[in-house]
Amino acid sequence: VQLQASGGGSVQPGGSLRLSCAVSGSSISRYNMAWFRQAPGKEREFVAAVRWSSDIERYADSVKGRVTISRDNAKNTVYLQMNSLKPEDTAVYYCAADAKKLMLFTTVAPYSTWGQGTQVTVSS
Repeated sequence: VQLQASGGGSVQPGGSLRLSCAVSGSSISRYNMAWFRQAPGKEREFVAAVRWSSDIERYADSVKGRVTISRDNAKNTVYLQMNSLKPEDTAVYYCAADAKKLMLFTTVAPYSTWGQGTQVTVSS
């Protein structure tokens, strides 16, 4: 399976972006999907995740209420809608896939497949 993230860019504080992660080589329905981010000099951190069945979502406290993760199994794509962006949201955003499991993880280790990352810059 391969992941291709896109949709990053530069926005002003308060702006919005929608990131996309296109999955190829396998059906997205076989995976729990997540977004992580990594700012310069910092460790990669969890942003949001959605279970393969779309019935469970999890969000980092830092983005809760501003970010929505969704998946379109028909398009084999997962999305991250980000609103009310803040300068501290600036980072490279990565999508990741974990095998179809009941448990939806919020840590890096369980995710075995990663996309290449897309840069999000929030600045005035």
